[in-house]
Amino acid sequence: MPLEPFKVSESLTLGVELELQLVNTTDFDLAASASDMLHLLERQPFPGDVKPEITESMIEISTDVHRRHGDLLLQLRQMRDVLTRAGDRLNVALYGYLAKQFTVFGQHVHVGCASADEALFLLHALNRYLPHFIALSASSPYSQGVDTLFDSARLNSVFAFPLSGRAPFILSWDQFQSEYFAKMEGTGVVKSMKDFYWDIRPKPEFGTIELRVCDTPLSVERAAALAGYLQILCAHLLERREPAPVEDDYLVYNYNRFQACRFGLDGVLVHPKTHERLPLREDILATLRRVTPVAMDLGAGDVLDGIYHVVAEGNHASFLRYRFQEEGSLPAVVDAAVECFRQ
Repeated sequence: MPLEPFKVSESLTLGVELELQLVNTTDFDLAASASDMLHLLERQPFPGDVKPEITESMIEISTDVHRRHGDLLLQLRQMRDVLTRAGDRLNVALYGYLAKQFTVFGQHVHVGCASADEALFLLHALNRYLPHFIALSASSPYSQGVDTLFDSARLNSVFAFPLSGRAPFILSWDQFQSEYFAKMEGTGVVKSMKDFYWDIRPKPEFGTIELRVCDTPLSVERAAALAGYLQILCAHLLERREPAPVEDDYLVYNYNRFQACRFGLDGVLVHPKTHERLPLREDILATLRRVTPVAMDLGAGDVLDGIYHVVAEGNHASFLRYRFQEEGSLPAVVDAAVECFRQ
């Protein structure tokens, strides 16, 4: 079956999906309460979409399509408030955090694209900035009750899937459809774009690209800031002032990805064009300065403030480790994460 047509979207529109964990408020173990939560939410207006996930201890929420970061943040706050009130009635708390292998919680950000070729251009042009999002969103240092020494252990789990990692370097949608997808479909391995677990993938049914490397942050404010930062970067890249992406950019892709997963904001990047080694923090700060005019045009100066704050204060992986050092137990860490989500 041929790949479905790529729908045209308004360029640079935003949508966010958050995978959330349900935990018992007494012992902070996973709670099989998704059905009860969804039943309760059916009886009241919900300012977005909520649906079950792969286990009864997970739900996924998604926003409407937005043009501005401020509107996106407002809806995420409304969704959080409805969810926490419903959770209070069920003695269930919500947050995003890695609990067990393959029970992983991530944030997906969709950016609207005016054409399929624009989607592929942005997908590959963003490879240079993927480590920024991994490090800024990292919030999964613990697995099976042990500090993995990774800021984002979640991506190690995702990387186990055979069709994960990077997309093939193709900049033409016609070529992608006729040469790559058709061959993959012929193998019987894939049936649709949903079978690809790439770090960024096109979503033809929405007319978007979907960024998939982010852990679910511990607050909707950070989730909105990450989405806004992606919107700003896409607007900057569409100005075509940076060198065009080429296949050789991916020579350092896995190394940079690992550095961001392992060390978070303390990682080191190799620039894909110059091969210069750059501290990740400094690269983010330099990027924020470079994209400031675009952010101002989008009315998104507060997004840059939010990202500056993360760079200065640390990501949520650092926050969770700090709480463990203070409290000495993982239940206390989960409690802190729950309170962070509730604000």
